[in-house]
Amino acid sequence: MVIVVENAPPRLRGRLSLWLAELRAGVYVGVYAARTRERIWSEVLALLEDGSAVMAWSAPTDSGFAFESAGTNRRMPRDFDGLTLVQFAPSESARGSDAASGREG
Repeated sequence: MVIVVENAPPRLRGRLSLWLAELRAGVYVGVYAARTRERIWSEVLALLEDGSAVMAWSAPTDSGFAFESAGTNRRMPRDFDGLTLVQFAPSESARGSDAASGREG
């Protein structure tokens, strides 16, 4: 499994370092069973505060993996006939220019 955090509080980063190897700043990797993975994710959710996080793991899906995300992020998971794809939300600047021009995003 891989967990990537952005703007995470030091307490969460320290907690993740107990269970996972931090390959780069905010990028954690490890191999755990589903029950432990869910426990780690619950800790991420409890300690995330204003940051954002995504967790991906190997799964028997068409893509070979599954993922969950938390916090504010432009990337949103969307189901497309059983395949999870990533949709980008419009950026703040694009939303502002659409509102100014009278278009909806």
